[in-house]
Amino acid sequence: SAASGDGRAGQCSLLLLLLFLPGLAAGPGGMLQPRDTPSRERRELGGLWSFRADLSPGRDAGFAQRWYRRPLRQSGPVIDMPVPASFNDITQDPSLRNYIGWVWYEKEVLLPLRWLQGDPAPRVVLRFGSAHYYSIVWVNGVQVVEHEGGHLPFEADISSVVQGSPGTLCRITVALNNTLTPDTLPPGSIQYMSDKRRYPKNYFVQNIMFDFFNYAGIHRPVVLYTTPAAYIDDITVTTTSSDSAAMVQYQVSVVGSTANSLSLSLRDQEGKVVATGDGPVGELKVLNPNLWWPYLMHENPGYLYSLEVRMQAQVGRALLEDVYTLPLGIRSVHVTSTQFLINGKPFYFHGVNKHEDADIRGKGLDWPLIVKDFNLLRWLGANSFRTSHYPYAEEIMDLCDAYGIVVIDESPGVGIKLPESFGNKSLQHHLAVMEELIRRDKNRPSVVMWSVANEPASELPPAAYYFKTVIAHTKALDPSRPVTFVTNANYALDRGAPYVDVICVNSYFSWYHDPGHLEVIPLQLTAQFENWYKTYQKPIIQSEYGADSVPGLHSDPPLMFTEEYQEAMLREYHSVFDKKRKEYVIGELIWNFADFMTNQGTIRVVGNKKGIFTRQRQPKAAAFVLRDRYWKIANESSCLPPIITSHSLFL
Repeated sequence: SAASGDGRAGQCSLLLLLLFLPGLAAGPGGMLQPRDTPSRERRELGGLWSFRADLSPGRDAGFAQRWYRRPLRQSGPVIDMPVPASFNDITQDPSLRNYIGWVWYEKEVLLPLRWLQGDPAPRVVLRFGSAHYYSIVWVNGVQVVEHEGGHLPFEADISSVVQGSPGTLCRITVALNNTLTPDTLPPGSIQYMSDKRRYPKNYFVQNIMFDFFNYAGIHRPVVLYTTPAAYIDDITVTTTSSDSAAMVQYQVSVVGSTANSLSLSLRDQEGKVVATGDGPVGELKVLNPNLWWPYLMHENPGYLYSLEVRMQAQVGRALLEDVYTLPLGIRSVHVTSTQFLINGKPFYFHGVNKHEDADIRGKGLDWPLIVKDFNLLRWLGANSFRTSHYPYAEEIMDLCDAYGIVVIDESPGVGIKLPESFGNKSLQHHLAVMEELIRRDKNRPSVVMWSVANEPASELPPAAYYFKTVIAHTKALDPSRPVTFVTNANYALDRGAPYVDVICVNSYFSWYHDPGHLEVIPLQLTAQFENWYKTYQKPIIQSEYGADSVPGLHSDPPLMFTEEYQEAMLREYHSVFDKKRKEYVIGELIWNFADFMTNQGTIRVVGNKKGIFTRQRQPKAAAFVLRDRYWKIANESSCLPPIITSHSLFL
């Protein structure tokens, strides 16, 4: 992305403002997904927001002129901007598509009087599902929260700001900065082009070291929700099971009152109470449980119970009640030197890598697209995906839980290539991001493994301490799941691999290496697996492989970029997978589910074309190759009757 301005000093102030602006940090409490319950209400603020990009030389006019102090339209022109959506592809303005710096959003809403009155009045919370990348939020001109990082939620209790003026509009202002630096996650850098013979004055570009477009904006729903003044702040559950019984360990935290009582009820899908408990910490016993199974591993995949937590608390003279219901799946995960076990049975990942990416909306959450993607996944016979290369929306994760789609949940740690991105500042931010991710997704049965990074420069000396620390921190936060990162380093040089539970390796033989030579795949892929396993004695997932294909481009014999070449490459890889999955290879994830947008470049023709579906979700020839394979694997390993086929489920 590129821009020019009236002064390099102004652009430097853009970065300084991003990195050092003081403010309120997001709190360390719970991050329960907002739900309507008998004691809680939620209101989505999707639709059109007022929008302005700060085009001043230093991108700092909004702060200098305090745009947050009054309605945005009063300080200059605004345009309509849909939320949730990326702002990049909404207009015809090329400078906005490639814009780097601060943009401003605003929404005015009228809150119900019942949210603002009472003794004590309810708590009113403003929550963002995600905003890319650095966010500062004001309500009625008062700063309420500041958050670093995209792809994860943040929120603020705004009760004290809004309850003093019932009946008046509540004005929400957001300043959002998409600049990436060596210390952000993902990292990036600003490069100034100083040759005045070739570039305009003070011309700069945002360099990134990842292969997808750096979409920006408010990407996920913005929600106002209420709780009582004393409320259930967090719930943590873990499960263990045997053939005849399961144990659900729980921990509940309450904020706002020390004089409280808690009761818990676990209900099955018919609404029958199967276990009860009380108190903030305890264990529920479930007889003859319905376990949470992956798609195609059981005739009833994705079974979810409902854990209802009910709190009563004395606050002054008032007796308050809060109710929260958490979907709960009972399942176990265990890793051996050769297998990945779910509920004690071997699980083979036959799935995809994805992106949150589509025409016009960019990374904005879109329900028709989400449902279409899940229908395609099930048509394909895919039982899993990795959230490459960042955490996906909670709405997507909800459907993974419900449909039995297994998830490798990945942090935004992509593009960690420069030595300075392994420094202490980067490390501390990475640890904080893992805390936020685990806090959000810790209770999801679909999440079976954490991935802390994708293709870092893990052969560099500082990578050893960096990944030892990040992985140990992740395991301390959640001892119940294995941890990995995805590598493309040489097996003998990778300094982070000793600390992972599962080896996840990316390779593109006959594409980025020996391009056009399909005949090298059997030898090179076999050597890859054997070298990694001999060195580490850990199960291996082929976490990426693939080839670009331009839809409708054909050649026989196969040539690169044709649909035939993509098919042929897949078949060569599959023949090796079929030998090694009898030993220690536990999964294969195609790169990629669908074509996606990237920065412009000489090897990218309007984006990355490695999808087995087009960006518009139409199948290429490779999709049918993969579909036949995945259904064959499912029928080989499934405990289901052999009559289960791709034509009898979810069409």
